[in-house]
Amino acid sequence: MEKQYDSKKAQLIEMDAPAPDCTGTPILLDDTTMQQRREKILDEMRHDGLDALLVYADVEHGGNFEYLVGFIPRFEEALLVLHANGDAFLVLGNENYNKVQFSRIPAKGIHCPHFSLPNQPMEPHSKMSSVLQEAGIKDAMKIGMAGWKHFTSQVEDNRTLFDVPSFIVDTVREMVGKEGSITNHTDIFIGGDRGVRRVNNANEMAHYEFGASLAADCVLRAIDKLEVGISEMELGNELHAYGQKNNVVTIASTGKRFENGNLYPTSKKVTLGDAISLTVGYKGGLSSRAGYAVMNSEDLPESKKHYIEDLAAPYYTAITAWLENIQIGMPGGDMYKLMNHVLPQEAYHWGLCPGHLTADEEWLSSPIYRDSEEVIKSGMIFQTDIIPRVDGYDGVSAESTVAIADDVLKQELRDHYPALWERMMKRKAYIKETLGIQLSEDVLPLCSMVAYLRPYLLDKKLAFYYDHD
Repeated sequence: MEKQYDSKKAQLIEMDAPAPDCTGTPILLDDTTMQQRREKILDEMRHDGLDALLVYADVEHGGNFEYLVGFIPRFEEALLVLHANGDAFLVLGNENYNKVQFSRIPAKGIHCPHFSLPNQPMEPHSKMSSVLQEAGIKDAMKIGMAGWKHFTSQVEDNRTLFDVPSFIVDTVREMVGKEGSITNHTDIFIGGDRGVRRVNNANEMAHYEFGASLAADCVLRAIDKLEVGISEMELGNELHAYGQKNNVVTIASTGKRFENGNLYPTSKKVTLGDAISLTVGYKGGLSSRAGYAVMNSEDLPESKKHYIEDLAAPYYTAITAWLENIQIGMPGGDMYKLMNHVLPQEAYHWGLCPGHLTADEEWLSSPIYRDSEEVIKSGMIFQTDIIPRVDGYDGVSAESTVAIADDVLKQELRDHYPALWERMMKRKAYIKETLGIQLSEDVLPLCSMVAYLRPYLLDKKLAFYYDHD
């Protein structure tokens, strides 16, 4: 690490907030992208010698299914059966069977009432084995199963761990028999250096930028509206937009959280000195901000008056170091070491991956963990997600979304999405000129709020600036 970081250089100054810049117009995935996705999955299947890959989905765990099919089964379950020769079958419940025609890859539909809501009609009265037989599953096949989780246990065989319902797994295991096999292959989608969903093309990046920028603009709107007397639900209203589906539980919290186990905004009103937490995520990215409902440290109780120097400034220094040092080809373990150097775990008690990939789901997977040899690649989309914990303080957050791009990807974005490119260049200029962060050349901000942090949330002008001089 050539640059040296000192939390004393993270200073609060008055500045203009970034301009909200979500276009309000989603960019859809084109047919070329969907064909590329299909071919990448088939290549990985053939590499592993799989006869078929079964991809499970429900409303919360549908990213791998949606990656190929283009939609999720909403309130039902679904199964994509993709054969190594390219044949595909969509096994769908009562209220999604008519959606086969909208699949983004060619597929034959199979009706399976087992995937429907409780007490709905079960006609035709077929066994699960009959449904899967129609989808081409038979004795002695080598089957890969993909749910949503890539297991990384150090003490178990991750290929034999399944996050797919047992009525599916058990049926497949019985059908392929002793001469066949069934193993977890979610890594084809999201695992290690091979996961095809971890890297995005220009069309995918433009597609995901819509949700990332929308989330940031909603959080910016909420912190602008935040004042003493506003309720959590009123703040929550500011975090929702355009009827878009969230990919995390929206947080609009003031004061003590999780009272009576409640996760959602209530009628509780902001009072002076409250801890504030605001989070919203959409397909493509999440933004989160946390701080205190005060104008300055004088509004804090005596035990919290050193919030800036004890927690917020060191945290902001780590965010600065992350954005300045991440680069293509960097092992994830090196970024982990950097974060541990700038924001030591023994003092700041962060325990998760300091940065993770995002896509349709908020947390896809992460190449950044202790001793990781997985490299940072062009096309990755990251959440700048670092969660320190210091006794006596409630927390701090400036999580937002950035992309990693080499010269080839940058040129494709510039050529095919010039308006997006212009937005990203304006964001980069703001981060460098207004926030003082010497952004890595490989980083493209996917939203307006990257690295913008007001720790004293009643002061709408005061935000962090990193002074390298």
